[in-house]
Amino acid sequence: MPSPHEVYRERLGRHQEEARLLGERERRLSVSRLVIFVLGVAVAFLALDRALFSRWFIAVPVLLFVALVLGHDRAIRARRRLERAVAFYGDGLARLEHSWAGRGRDGERFADPLHPYAGDLDLFGPGSLFELLCTARTQAGEETLAGWLLAPAAAADIHARHAAVDELRPRLDLREEVALLGEDIRGALDSALLLRWAEAPPGPRGALLRAGAIALPAATLLSFASWATLLTNGLPFLVAVAAQLTFAARLRPRVLRTVGAAQHPAQDLALLAAMLARFERESFSAPRLVELRAALEIAGEPPSARIARLQRLIDLLDAYRNQFFSPIGAILLWRTNFALAIERWRAASAAAVPRWLAAIGEREALSALASHAYEAPADPFPEIVGGAPFLDGEGLGHPLIPGDRCVRNDVRLGEPVRVLVVSGSNMSGKSTLLRTVGVNTVLALAGAPVRARRLR
Repeated sequence: MPSPHEVYRERLGRHQEEARLLGERERRLSVSRLVIFVLGVAVAFLALDRALFSRWFIAVPVLLFVALVLGHDRAIRARRRLERAVAFYGDGLARLEHSWAGRGRDGERFADPLHPYAGDLDLFGPGSLFELLCTARTQAGEETLAGWLLAPAAAADIHARHAAVDELRPRLDLREEVALLGEDIRGALDSALLLRWAEAPPGPRGALLRAGAIALPAATLLSFASWATLLTNGLPFLVAVAAQLTFAARLRPRVLRTVGAAQHPAQDLALLAAMLARFERESFSAPRLVELRAALEIAGEPPSARIARLQRLIDLLDAYRNQFFSPIGAILLWRTNFALAIERWRAASAAAVPRWLAAIGEREALSALASHAYEAPADPFPEIVGGAPFLDGEGLGHPLIPGDRCVRNDVRLGEPVRVLVVSGSNMSGKSTLLRTVGVNTVLALAGAPVRARRLR
């Protein structure tokens, strides 16, 4: 089997070459757009002003220009995706080569000066254990991983995480695809913002309001058509318009609140839907991964489908911002109808948003541990047993120290030896030994592999 370093190097080189080729294609398309634009202006001038040939010939450069614009846009998005892949493998190589400090998220916001061991063991901050481990795209993933480092799990939970991490460890393609979803925004999915939106007081909703929002525009359009075809006079149309304006004015404050609130989580919802959809396509056998998937569905429907439906509602709602469409939208009560539809979605699905975020957070934390396990194949899972507290480790090393400089030690604590007094000269490694025991204990009780030959 190739080493993680070899795999990362090979994929990094391949993505760099693909990004280079796409960059060249992007430049060619940009030049072609300019050429076709100038050609189109010349064709239009010759056809309209000089009448040298039919005006229909203008359609040829127009269609070519539109095709080039679309192709150029696809090339830009593909290149940016490849650049994110380059960054993904660059970060992985930095971890393998111990040059990762300062490149990732240091988790400083989780540091608590009153915590019994977080400060002493460098769990958070620049060059910390959290920065080494964290590959999460979402705040929920960061919060879950930090929580696992700050508090030991029960033995049953640790065993379940071992099975999940072991199954996720070889799935490098899955980790790469999740890392490339959406835009390149660190911690992009703001779980607190989504939760506030999902748990906000309900806006306008109800069967009568929905019926009115559909019936009144229909009545306005029908009465206008009747008036325009001389079947009736203008009175029914004026009555329908007055009724529609009154209805819209009464709902306007609540509709605007719903519309304004829905704009903020739109990007986060798109990323959440993409991540959930990617995990839904994966099959798992580890019990905890199977449980996480089952817990996400509502009435047998996967969460990605529900969120995608909401995303479509928000996208359609945004059509009202188009200045050419807004007059038609006003007649159709566009904003009101889609605000009501969004509130229906919230009433049916918002209670599941905390569950979805928790599941994404746990999956990302497990994926972070799996990435660490993949990059440190010699690090075993510890054996977690019941009974009185004890620690029995062989070849314990500090995971933040490069392997060629790491001095390993055997440490045994428990009956009959419950206390070790560590002494020696300055700079002889006493504090490092204490931190080595502490950090490996944190990793062991979080469900991660440990830097040791064996740890029980």
